[in-house]
Amino acid sequence: MNSEPKIDDRAEQPYMGIRTVTPWQQLPTLIPRLIGEVFGFLGQQGIEPRGAPFIRYHVIDMDRELDIEVGVPIAQSASGNGRVQAGSLPAGRYASLIHTGPYDQLVQANAALLEWITRTGANIDQRPTPRGDAFGSRYESYLSEPDEKPERTEVAIRLAD
Repeated sequence: MNSEPKIDDRAEQPYMGIRTVTPWQQLPTLIPRLIGEVFGFLGQQGIEPRGAPFIRYHVIDMDRELDIEVGVPIAQSASGNGRVQAGSLPAGRYASLIHTGPYDQLVQANAALLEWITRTGANIDQRPTPRGDAFGSRYESYLSEPDEKPERTEVAIRLAD
């Protein structure tokens, strides 16, 4: 089940994350492992998380691979360690919705949000590249605790100005 989509203005959000390239089929096992690594790094550094962990989609080519980053929001930028690096979700207007239900239904939630954006006449901050569609900022935030059911996930996509 999806909430009603909305558009809102968001401030820049610093985070610490791990960037990698992977086939989409690997996401269910890769995401929890990388989230654990980032939280482990934050704990070692004494850095408090400031929001839900997320997966950011830099480049999407569902037939080949995804260029993604698994991150955790923090209050202000910090130094990384080579594997875990500082990043930021850029400020801007975002279209978003909240999906309540299993992770395996997020493809449909993303499709619903993309369809809604098209109907509103808004444009997504994206461009085609040889590696797939590159996004200015597109991510899914995991709002529920790991064992909480049903799962709640925010799907957010930055719009072009």
